[in-house]
Amino acid sequence: MQGSAGRKMVSVMRGFMMLCDTCHEHVLADKLADDRNYVADHEALFDAICLGCTDINRPLIDDMLGSSE
Repeated sequence: MQGSAGRKMVSVMRGFMMLCDTCHEHVLADKLADDRNYVADHEALFDAICLGCTDINRPLIDDMLGSSE
């Protein structure tokens, strides 16, 4: 399993997601994160991240997708 070394964090409605450098740069370039590193559109975030980032954040992603909020 991948560790958190070298990962960057973004904030989402249910907590923090760890992203690899490439995905973090992609999220910033697409302006998905605001100046506080908060991502409001979690579905766009899920579409933008790689499989490795999806796997490491699976519990949080499952929680957010199962939520009716």
